Amino acid sequence: MAGSNGSSTSDLKSKFLNVYSVLKSELLEDPAFEFTDDARQWVDRMLDYNVPGGKLNRGLSVIDSYKLLKEGQDLSEGEIFLASVLGWCIEWLQAYFLVLDDIMDNSHTRRGQPCWFRVEKVGLIAANDGVLLRNHIPRILKKHFRGKPYYVDLLELFNEVEFQTASGQMLDLITTLDGEKDLAKYKLAVHRRIVQYKTAYYSFYIPVACALLMAGENLDDHVLVKNVLIEMGVYFQVQDDFLDCFGAPEVIGKIGTDIEDFKCSWLVVQALDRVNEDQKKVLYENYGKVDPACVAKIKALYDELNLKAVFEEYESTSHKKLISSIEEHPSKAVQAVLKSFLGKIYKRQK
Repeated sequence: MAGSNGSSTSDLKSKFLNVYSVLKSELLEDPAFEFTDDARQWVDRMLDYNVPGGKLNRGLSVIDSYKLLKEGQDLSEGEIFLASVLGWCIEWLQAYFLVLDDIMDNSHTRRGQPCWFRVEKVGLIAANDGVLLRNHIPRILKKHFRGKPYYVDLLELFNEVEFQTASGQMLDLITTLDGEKDLAKYKLAVHRRIVQYKTAYYSFYIPVACALLMAGENLDDHVLVKNVLIEMGVYFQVQDDFLDCFGAPEVIGKIGTDIEDFKCSWLVVQALDRVNEDQKKVLYENYGKVDPACVAKIKALYDELNLKAVFEEYESTSHKKLISSIEEHPSKAVQAVLKSFLGKIYKRQK
């Protein structure tokens, strides 16, 4: 939704990027550390490479949500600036996870460029860069929110969501351990738990939680909002799993490798529920193999089991459930925030 001044998305995005430049300058002049020119240059390049490169959905949604919570009241420059700062803190959190995840997964590309640790002269220095990215968040919060009544709530929110995300990542890593590849343990509850912790909290809950805190709300009063956003996060990841296999690489911007990586994907969980003995044999013999012929057999099996239709059914049922949960909320402003989120992801192609 555009603001009442009819500003375009690109305009909002360029204003948001201006705030990134301000935050970066502040961090490069942080009085707690005496920067050498080399150090300043390293952090500058590291930030530009890792922080602003994505779609910026999570960060921009703090501003969107805050505007909707304030129900069309005109917002001061200062309020928009602070909402943008919180949006960038989430993008910093995302960058921190991605830099370290790429090392753990031994990935090659991210956002259409080589992973940071693959860049010449970076290597495992990237591990410390991840730690630095994570430490930038409380530096930014201290500078801009130290005097606010919700300062402690913000710190606790970021700490808790980081803990939940790291714990979800652990679940994902230990579930796909090389030594013990056993499809039998891939159940819907396992998939859901990984997704809830690894993705939903930091992608869906934290942007809205930031906006609620800025609007003077107590997060304990918004358990319903949290639950709906977590459901939305699970739904989003199921879409992601589907697109990893059936999406066009030129549209989604990456080549899916869930089958090769033995991932606990929603598709394999659904397949396991539907196979006969012969199909089960095909699944067990070919899932988690890098050989393109094996991957093709899995995809053919998914087609045979009509998983596209199963997904479409899931998509439509989830959407209806989410809408009715949202409409239970007493506040129209909060409903608008949740519906705006849902509108952005329903039937997405990438």
